[in-house]
Amino acid sequence: MIWLLRVLFTVVLGSMLWVTTWASLQVSLFAIPRTVAAHPWFIATLCDTYWAFLTFYVWLAYKETAWISRGLWLVAILLLGNIAMAIYCLIQLWRARPDAGVEQILLHDGRPVAWWVPAGLIGAIAGVSLLA
Repeated sequence: MIWLLRVLFTVVLGSMLWVTTWASLQVSLFAIPRTVAAHPWFIATLCDTYWAFLTFYVWLAYKETAWISRGLWLVAILLLGNIAMAIYCLIQLWRARPDAGVEQILLHDGRPVAWWVPAGLIGAIAGVSLLA
């Protein structure tokens, strides 16, 4: 399963780098016409995207224990979106043992949980005990 996830996030990263490069060569990001930028569906899609980024970041903040790392990843995700998220996932997947299960990727890796993470709640949601 780990190899499949590595392939998936490599495809995500590659495709996002390709489409971002292609779009950048076509037109500047800041040249979005006012009619597009003010369109309700553009605004809704942008809100949906950034809420998804923050949702992913909550998991990342659970995994990372250093505040500096959390802060740098937040900035990277807010600026680069799926590119940064795919890089983070690939780092996690390449750090894992080849025989690791998905739960070992998703759950905390045994380091002390930060004070603000409700470990019992996370464990209950995941269906495992983080304290065991």
